[in-house]
Amino acid sequence: MENDSNHICLCPLEGIINIIAKKWAILIISIIGHHEKIRFNDIMQRLDGISPKTLSDVLKDLRKENLIHRESFSEIPPRVEYSLTEDGKQLCEAVLPLIQWAEKRDTIDKHRCRGNCHDENIALKRGTRQKKQFAEDRDTIIARKITGG
Repeated sequence: MENDSNHICLCPLEGIINIIAKKWAILIISIIGHHEKIRFNDIMQRLDGISPKTLSDVLKDLRKENLIHRESFSEIPPRVEYSLTEDGKQLCEAVLPLIQWAEKRDTIDKHRCRGNCHDENIALKRGTRQKKQFAEDRDTIIARKITGG
């Protein structure tokens, strides 16, 4: 990358942009990032409107890019858990300013948002919830805001 302050080299994005630009990829990275480990069905529950095939395909793509780790357990029933790799954690951190920017925009249709993010009672309850529950609620709200659901 050049050091010229008027020039930004976009070449490093060429490989990864095709993966993270997919509709669900950033949401999935964010959801996994808010949990140490998470199972497939737990991700499905947090994403309104995603099909199991689409989720599976995006998870495979993210795994190929070394953004997530898939751990299988030889149990009955089978258990698989997903977590972020170091690259995935860095991407998750890099996306946070984008999410914060999106939250501040005036163009969010508050009627379209089905999350409880505008309900003061929910915001007050968050202070007493456990950290895990807060992360689950935030994942759902962020997913709904970004997908327009």
